[in-house]
Amino acid sequence: MAATEYLIKKSDLDPIPLVPIAPEEFDKWLKKQNKDIQNWVGANAFSARAGSFLLLPSKKGEIDQVLVGISKDRTMWDYAALPATLPEGTYKIKGRLKDEEADAACLGWSLGTYSFDWYKESTKEFATLVLPKNVDETRLDALAGGIELTRDLINIPAADMGPVELAQAARDLAAEFGGQCCVIEDQDLLEHNFPAVYAVGKGAAEGRRPCLIDMVWGEEKAPKVTLVGKGVCFDTGGLDIKPAAFMKLMKKDMGGAAHVLGLAKAIMAANLPINLRVIIPAVENAVSDKAMRPLDVVESRKGKTIEIGHTDAEGRVVLADGLALACEDKPELILDFATLTGAARVALGTELPALFSNNDKLANDLLAGGTAEDDHMWRLPLWKPYRKLIDGKTGDLSNESAAPYGGAITAALFLEEFVDRDIPWAHMDVMGWNTSSQAGKPEGGEAMGLRAAFHMIKNRF
Repeated sequence: MAATEYLIKKSDLDPIPLVPIAPEEFDKWLKKQNKDIQNWVGANAFSARAGSFLLLPSKKGEIDQVLVGISKDRTMWDYAALPATLPEGTYKIKGRLKDEEADAACLGWSLGTYSFDWYKESTKEFATLVLPKNVDETRLDALAGGIELTRDLINIPAADMGPVELAQAARDLAAEFGGQCCVIEDQDLLEHNFPAVYAVGKGAAEGRRPCLIDMVWGEEKAPKVTLVGKGVCFDTGGLDIKPAAFMKLMKKDMGGAAHVLGLAKAIMAANLPINLRVIIPAVENAVSDKAMRPLDVVESRKGKTIEIGHTDAEGRVVLADGLALACEDKPELILDFATLTGAARVALGTELPALFSNNDKLANDLLAGGTAEDDHMWRLPLWKPYRKLIDGKTGDLSNESAAPYGGAITAALFLEEFVDRDIPWAHMDVMGWNTSSQAGKPEGGEAMGLRAAFHMIKNRF
């Protein structure tokens, strides 16, 4: 299903009007209505609570219009509730919304129609919305398509989304928009100096061997923006194996890769004037006789050696090579996305990504984008006194902190070791998953921080 299938430019039928009303404006609006409407509203105890709606009947008993409760700061999600709950039919928003409200309403409507039906046919039908005339259709299509791709890639089971399939998804995306994609596989990783990626993925079976995905798009002379995504397509924990309960959702451990591919799709669909590069180290952290062991020492592209304090802290190890590569052509900024630490979830919960950055302006621009797009993040510090906690005993660095606290920070400090100090860099530690369903946010794979990053890049370039 296309991300905007239930959004149309015009309708041959007469659309049913949606009347958006904020709760604080509702009493004033109601006083201007006739007695029939006042009585009907009273009988249904409707108060324009955000996300609620009320069907107003015509004298013939048909739907004449729909009152929709809209909050001032959550417009997108208020509209996201409607397509699945309104009666099937075609609707239009009455009156003229501000440009940003029209954009938010239509994106919310699109997200409210998402379902993952690759393996189980969905019979659900949704209401259709006629696009307001002032909506930015290019932006809408770009973000809706990017979010849909992110969700789909995360939701696909690991058996069908290993390193090979993830690489093919990147190739397909590059081909769709006229980009180029290079994939370095298995033993060739050592020849091309990606030893950390190989070390994590070498325990996987044939057909699931590690690779490094490198995609480029855009004019060579345009400002260079590089995205790096953690592509751990399944994480058993390695020889330090996870308990079953913790392993169950590990198909989502390539969520960082899904985010950068989804963001790349949005950027390319919107034709933003940048030189885009996407780097994904793609592996399966498997249990086998070839898997890396605790206290092995792993080489890295940057030359720093990594002591494997814990085989389940593999994401930062593969990102080390990815970030080192990202720095080599000196981009204007680097963004990385990763489902990296449980510590970030303990600190901020499952819905709020942790943001780390070596550059205050970049961090502030991302936070501003999150506010504008209702796609919030929370900045945590790259707290230098904790740096000693990742000193290795037999290697330059350990992938396991010497203390049980501040795990999101020490993981970010580890990544910072592989980023050149003069390049603005931000790291998003995301859940990538909705643990329960809300309007426009079904349980399953989720794009977090993608809209904020798109907003920042669009505004900058």
